[in-house]
Amino acid sequence: MCFDLDSRPPIPPMAGGAVASERLTLTAADGNRLLACAAWAGEAPSPAAMLILPDVRGLHRYYEELALRFAEAGVDAIAIDYFGRTTSSGDRGAGFEFMAHVPRTTWAGLRADMAAGAAHLRAAGERALFTIGFCFGGRLALLTPTIPELRVAGAVGFYGWPVGPTRTDMPAPAEQAAANTAPVLAIFGGADAGIPAATVATYEAALTAAGAPHEIVSYPDAPHSFFDRKQADFADASADAWRRVLDFVRADAH
Repeated sequence: MCFDLDSRPPIPPMAGGAVASERLTLTAADGNRLLACAAWAGEAPSPAAMLILPDVRGLHRYYEELALRFAEAGVDAIAIDYFGRTTSSGDRGAGFEFMAHVPRTTWAGLRADMAAGAAHLRAAGERALFTIGFCFGGRLALLTPTIPELRVAGAVGFYGWPVGPTRTDMPAPAEQAAANTAPVLAIFGGADAGIPAATVATYEAALTAAGAPHEIVSYPDAPHSFFDRKQADFADASADAWRRVLDFVRADAH
């Protein structure tokens, strides 16, 4: 699991920011119905929109709050779930056995669900679309610049495994680097035992060889899932990462 069940984004709420949020059910092109949570920055479409890709738990409260934090920063956002094809339950709390569902996801299904989230954001007005993901969703986010139907302006991946096989048929971002069509901001913890420095270097080399615009950031001593309100020891790293994310969006929103 990426974050603990009581984890929350390490971003203070901003008074007077987000004016609306909603939980909803989207329908993908293949008929799948998926849970989502959207937050809107104001009455007019914001210059940029963010598709949030959760960790293996799906649409957990952490990501609903993250959507609000983006809206408060002036970026419309939607967080999506992954498990509409394998469960009819909307509960993503402590009792949800997410690991029984993760291996049953497919690359085709994930692409369809991401496209549904992107379409919902664009229905409010065409603008630059970005993706951000964490762990399982981090790997997904790093792949989104290779998916033509999404038309992303940029992708942010927090500690997403960039090389090697996974528990599903999702490809490896390093192996798809030549197909990148948008800038990438990849963020890692320097003390993440699952993603060592050599792995990060392999991914960076693949992006460089492909001529893909990118920035790789690794915070020394930070573990996997450091971007968490409970991780007080890494508050500075989290604050810097959030600043980089917003700067990345503002630089490429056009």
